[in-house]
Amino acid sequence: MPDWSEEKRLLAGGARRIVGVDEVGRGPLAGPVTAAAVVLDPRHIPEGLDDSKKLSLSAREKLFEEIHATAWVSVAHASVEEIDALNILYASHLAMERAVAGLGPVCHALVDGNMIPKGLECPATALVKGDSRSLSIAAASIIAKVTRDRLMVDLAQQFPGYGWEKNAGYPTKTHREALETLGVTPHHRRSFKTVHNML
Repeated sequence: MPDWSEEKRLLAGGARRIVGVDEVGRGPLAGPVTAAAVVLDPRHIPEGLDDSKKLSLSAREKLFEEIHATAWVSVAHASVEEIDALNILYASHLAMERAVAGLGPVCHALVDGNMIPKGLECPATALVKGDSRSLSIAAASIIAKVTRDRLMVDLAQQFPGYGWEKNAGYPTKTHREALETLGVTPHHRRSFKTVHNML
């Protein structure tokens, strides 16, 4: 389970506003990549925070509301057009930078993964499997996933048949078959091989 040890170390070093940063949506064939930045209140940390992928839908939804009620939260996206122009790695970094910037001045960022986005305007530490190690990053992972899943449910109403309300744009069998029969939508990532080959 994630804990407060990284945050505690930074607080002991003088940092006062520590932000956890995570993104979701690198692998889908459709939709934006979404990042969240969360500054937890040490006095009011919701119980049960964990890597969003390890939580049930109901647990994620409950924690999503609790995080919003007790923490400072910022969410940002990089669009399909930006993904195709920059590549998915740099687009995900752009979304992270935007999410952190949305919180105003922070002292230090804890970023999930092994790379730190170059455009962050604060010192940062990259944590591999950070959503399983840091409570701040776990909170960000929950916010990012719930936000993006809801966005894909909305897009599924506009473009039915691809199963986005269930697969969130990932390349499931249903999604790939719909691409063959229904074609490519404006929300598909044209730089991704599966979509590019169809075009």
